[in-house]
Amino acid sequence: MKIAFFSTQPYDRHFFDCYNDPFGFELEYFDTPLNRNTTGLISQCEAVCIFVNDHADAATLQQLADKGVKIIALRCAGFNNIDLGAAKTLGLRVCRVPAYSPEAVAEHALAMILTLNRKTHKAYNRVREQNFALNGLLGFDMHGKTIGVVGTGNIGKAFCTIVQGFGCKMLAFDLVANRELEQLGVEFVPLIDLLQQSDIISLHCPLTDQTRHLVNTETMALMKNGVMIINTSRGGLIDTASVIEGLKSCKIGYLGIDVYEQEEKLFFRDLSDDIIQDDMIQRLMSFPNVLVTAHQAFFTKEALTQIALTTLKSIDELHRGNNLTQKAALLV
Repeated sequence: MKIAFFSTQPYDRHFFDCYNDPFGFELEYFDTPLNRNTTGLISQCEAVCIFVNDHADAATLQQLADKGVKIIALRCAGFNNIDLGAAKTLGLRVCRVPAYSPEAVAEHALAMILTLNRKTHKAYNRVREQNFALNGLLGFDMHGKTIGVVGTGNIGKAFCTIVQGFGCKMLAFDLVANRELEQLGVEFVPLIDLLQQSDIISLHCPLTDQTRHLVNTETMALMKNGVMIINTSRGGLIDTASVIEGLKSCKIGYLGIDVYEQEEKLFFRDLSDDIIQDDMIQRLMSFPNVLVTAHQAFFTKEALTQIALTTLKSIDELHRGNNLTQKAALLV
């Protein structure tokens, strides 16, 4: 069986090649993203493996189905970039990796909080220039602060568990309260209350029609002045234009983003010799209280191992006509 991989990087090839021996699949890698203009690259493939910035809309899926593709495997947890309705109509099976390493993303969110607070990135550069002054590096105690967590799935749950060690008051919002987290002292509250009370807000929810631009002018007005916002989930959760205004007015005191609305044109590429045409990301990076990382929260050895194993196992099970042992992995 042949699998075509789109939007691949050297580390994708390394980990999938390492764990493919038991399955014996033929793996074909493409650097280019999947969209309706790149489906012509594949031939005689029964499965296609895609990532966060690939476009599997109805037209693309139709082209894949016409080529004999039966399985679409997302090597990520999010699935907002695929038309599930069209996939079902076309008879395509769709799977994902619902929980590759929740701790990897949760730990990165915490790293962003600590970096923005204690300004370790600035201190590192200063000391290398023999500047040992402390002016401009003032932070705050995490202990006693209120942290609001939007979304308490696997990653949100891991984040709550880690941050509790700092002695923070933990608030959470989700459609269904997590009883295990409640027993640990996390208080589930309405979203409005979370926005009003939190010193730090960390986003860990999926991108849906209901959550798109969750952070906007109206919701920011409810937040504390100087609030810290962290997003390691999906770029579309934040209305970038509104957040820029919030930064300019000092309503937002700190912003840490590992994802970005228009990241497909930027992330996972070396653009160091290019002139970036995206004015919004350039404006964001001009603020001294903004930290941008390029969708690296998932990027650990443990996570990449689990992504490769789960993806290959899911494709193998679907190819054999079996039900997936991890039911959350099956989307269609």
